[in-house]
This record gives sequence, structure tokens and C-alpha cells, in this order.
Amino acid sequence: MWDYPRPPRAERTGRHLLIRHGGVTLAETRRAIRTLETSHPPTYYFPPDDIDQQWLRPASGSSFCEWKGHARYVDVMIGDDVLPGVGWLYPKPTAGFALLRDHIAFYAAPFDEVLVDGQQVTPQPGGFYGGWITPNLAGPFKGVPGSRFW
Repeated sequence: MWDYPRPPRAERTGRHLLIRHGGVTLAETRRAIRTLETSHPPTYYFPPDDIDQQWLRPASGSSFCEWKGHARYVDVMIGDDVLPGVGWLYPKPTAGFALLRDHIAFYAAPFDEVLVDGQQVTPQPGGFYGGWITPNLAGPFKGVPGSRFW
């Protein structure tokens, strides 16, 4: 993670990504965009066509990233589970992150199964960051106590 760039970058990846919850496949792709930033595990953004949109609804709130721009959030509703604000997207990203337009990233923690190439991921610590930690990545990762100004 420490050799990842700053400022961050977005790039295409062919890794197999899968999110399941409550026995439902929410999203599956080999056409994602990942963002890489120093001290962060990758954050993966799914193309809209590879997400089962019937489980999504717009959420309240927004945020701003100095690199990517303004984000909107989505809730996921599967069965009786309502997972508020667990996905986000950049409808009008900055020029340097134009690849992300309308792709959706998801926090890993709320879901039953989040896989990268068949391996269960660990959510990036801290609750705010959306990185997915796979067994081949070594930390420490931003989000642990004391890492606010890394």
C-alpha cells in the first residue's frame, strides 16, 4: 500500500469481483475500475450493468473527495435487510477520474460475502474508507486508530 500513488489514480481491472447478501448476488464483474492511493487498499467500482439495480435506491446525503469530486450514495434493500448508504458513485467525477462516471463502489462490511478472485475481503478499518483488503495486501492501512493524518 505504501507504494500506491499520491495523488491517487483510477485504473481498469479484470479481477473477478462478487457481492452476495441474503443469498442474492448483488453485483458481479470482471470490468471494474479500482482506485489506488497511498496507505489505502484498493476501492473497486462496479459498472452499472454488472449490478442488479432492483436492490438499489438513492440514499440521502453526499460527500466530497478532493480527487474524485462529489459523491452520491445508494441504499441496498435485499429481503428484510436495508443497508443504508453502503454504495456510492460519482455522477460527474473530476477529469482525472472520468473512468468512475456512474460506477458504484460498496463498503464490504455490511454484506455476507464480498470476494476478489474468490477470496473473502476484509473491510478497510475506520468505517469511512471503502477499501477491500485481500490476503495478498500488507498494511498498516489508513483507518486504524492514529492514522487520521497519514
